[in-house]
Amino acid sequence: MKKKLKLENLDCANCAAKMEAAIQKLPGVNAASVSFLTQKLTLDADDERFEEILDQAVKLCRKVEPDCKILR
Repeated sequence: MKKKLKLENLDCANCAAKMEAAIQKLPGVNAASVSFLTQKLTLDADDERFEEILDQAVKLCRKVEPDCKILR
């Protein structure tokens, strides 16, 4: 499943790169892209585990940028 999600309060391109790298390492993730310019996360992950993977991605984003939110 592939989904585009809006990010809120992403402050820098470096943080976006860190988030992207961390999310790509999650088991079940086929591809992930975090764009600072568009404030979007594009996540392609296993269909049956998508919500679980998305929850993990939210936690990773908060570690990198505590004020950043992924809007579902």
